[in-house]
Amino acid sequence: MRVVLLGTAAGGGFPRWNCACPQCSAAREGKLPARTQEGAAVSGNARDWWLLNASPDLRTQLNATPALAPGPGGTPVRGVLLTDAEAHHTTGLTGLYGAPGPKVYASPPVLAALSPQRPLFERHGPWTWADSFTEGGFVLAGGLVVSAHALGSRAPGHLPGTADDRWVTAYRIEDLASGGVLVYAPRLGAWTPALDGLLAGATCAVLDGTLYAAGGTDTAPPAPRRRAVAPWHLPVSGADGSLAALARHPGPRRVYTHLDSANPLLDPATEAWASVTGAGAEIPPDGTELVL
Repeated sequence: MRVVLLGTAAGGGFPRWNCACPQCSAAREGKLPARTQEGAAVSGNARDWWLLNASPDLRTQLNATPALAPGPGGTPVRGVLLTDAEAHHTTGLTGLYGAPGPKVYASPPVLAALSPQRPLFERHGPWTWADSFTEGGFVLAGGLVVSAHALGSRAPGHLPGTADDRWVTAYRIEDLASGGVLVYAPRLGAWTPALDGLLAGATCAVLDGTLYAAGGTDTAPPAPRRRAVAPWHLPVSGADGSLAALARHPGPRRVYTHLDSANPLLDPATEAWASVTGAGAEIPPDGTELVL
């Protein structure tokens, strides 16, 4: 299985367009690598590729990834697997302009939330919309077996969603040929026993790294409006953070994505970076390819 991390930043990317914090300023000056908004691509045969989320940066990400370039037979992108209905995970669907009938997998509440927008996505032909929670999982072209797992009941703030524990999901993707297993969960509100079960036998886990410490925010000073995101994202550090939980699972490769612009993990010179990488986790840049 090949996995390309197309983007590794949280919503807004890094640097944020309206932020002059030290980290965003350093990125503009070329002192820290810029990052596009979170998303990935996965393939079991290097011919059929499936996107994990579709950020507003999708066009740039696709053009920067040679494996996803179109050839004589057209695009190798077969469809998209959505982990939630957040705007920075779904608005990239509009960038699949003229795609030849991609298949989009999502949970029932996410499919319902996207229903009014389907005419916009399908203006050049019908797409296929599929329930990712179908019993027994589903098989993707290229020899990948996928199952979706509920992680959170909180709907995006811009949607009047009803309570449903499938608003936020994780994917477990297994390559039948290599035996590699990917767990993809870029948004975690809390660590659950279900996650422990998913990581048992996994080869690699790509997890939510939005916040380094509890009580963080999604924008750093001096941005005029700061919104606490702790209820939405489990911090990396601390006794109850994801890094401590991952210590119970030394087998899988552990990768953090969806980094907020205020997160010190964006800077390799920080103690936070040293702490996380010293514990065996990775904070890779955009474009990193994982082979499982």
